[in-house]
Amino acid sequence: MPEHSTEPIRELLDSLYRVDSGRILATLIRLLGDFDLAEEAMHEAFAAALSLWPRSGVPGNPRPWLISTARFKAIDTLRRRARFDASQDELARHLEAHWSSTEGSREEESLEDDRLRLIFTCCHPSLPPEAHVALTLREVCGLTTEEIAKAFLTTPSTLAQRIVRAKAKIRDAQIPYQVPSPQELPERLAAVLQVIYLVFNEGYSAAAGAEVTRAELTAEAIRLGRLLIELQPEPEVPKSEIMGLLSLMLLHESRRGARTSPTGELILLENQDRTLWNKEQIAEGVALLERALKSHSFGPYTLQAAIVAVHAEAESAAVTDWRQIVALYNQLIRIQPSPVVQLNRAVAIAMCDGPEAGLTHIDAVLEHGELANYYLAHSARADMYRRLGRTAEARSSYERALALTQQEPERQFLQERIRQLK
Repeated sequence: MPEHSTEPIRELLDSLYRVDSGRILATLIRLLGDFDLAEEAMHEAFAAALSLWPRSGVPGNPRPWLISTARFKAIDTLRRRARFDASQDELARHLEAHWSSTEGSREEESLEDDRLRLIFTCCHPSLPPEAHVALTLREVCGLTTEEIAKAFLTTPSTLAQRIVRAKAKIRDAQIPYQVPSPQELPERLAAVLQVIYLVFNEGYSAAAGAEVTRAELTAEAIRLGRLLIELQPEPEVPKSEIMGLLSLMLLHESRRGARTSPTGELILLENQDRTLWNKEQIAEGVALLERALKSHSFGPYTLQAAIVAVHAEAESAAVTDWRQIVALYNQLIRIQPSPVVQLNRAVAIAMCDGPEAGLTHIDAVLEHGELANYYLAHSARADMYRRLGRTAEARSSYERALALTQQEPERQFLQERIRQLK
């Protein structure tokens, strides 16, 4: 059999890993019942593919091949461990007995989504809330411990311990790997919606790195939002806030093609070419928003979607209805009084009443201290100073923002702002 070049295979596997490793890992966690064993087995399967596929050719459907190979790699691992722990051999026999050559294909055709099951497992109420986000970002999104620790403003070692304890709790308490029943769903939904939106946010504005966005994460979050809506029976579980979240994600995602220049520089909302916005996503997002608003039982995601919809339906930044946006932020603050919402409201006030008014509100938000290390707060403050012609203060705030951001396009944008001031 002729041997294929390794480099195209490596590129294919890199692409498969970026796009499909989350789904593969989620399926393996369900099949193996062990986070760490599943992760180790998945990496061994990808290594095996790099070794075998240049000689045997790429399988017609690579994902079931990787799942099947990882399953058998896990069985081998358990048998090696059985020399020291007899229970591992029993697990290996159980896995082998419940595996057939057609099971990989059945996994592909499963109506329920393993990644959604994994999110519900990571967000189980028996786990502490801080573990929900940390574990999901690690296991569902594939972020490194260092990236998550940076987002949590904690150390990697502390974050790693948090994840280890959560995994141990899932294993020891035998937390079921499943989507909860309709009766259990309402109390479990808030944490899941929060995590899905965090997945989207990491894709829409990456915490660090050379790219502004990670399209595979925003696509995955939107897919999970659609799946949540499909899974909800009527009328037992209200769908309005799920529709609100999906609307919010679609409306944000509609701008992705206009958010950076062809060479990767960040473009602010006011300067974006709105002809590049995705009209189909805007139409779908607005339709979902209208359905959610008609329910009269909506929450913060629906209100945020309404704010983004005002931007989406404006022909230009100049004709945006900022008064309506401030009014929506006022409603949002009543039900979700977070400092980030207050900061966004302050920026909207500046668009209505001028930078002096905006600066007063931004300073009030920063005085509370929660956003002291939030670069967008300092960037917004710098922009107010810049518009007021207070160059020295603008430069100081831009430099503070620059010191706090790890995303390269954002750093380049702030550096350019500082150069313009000089």
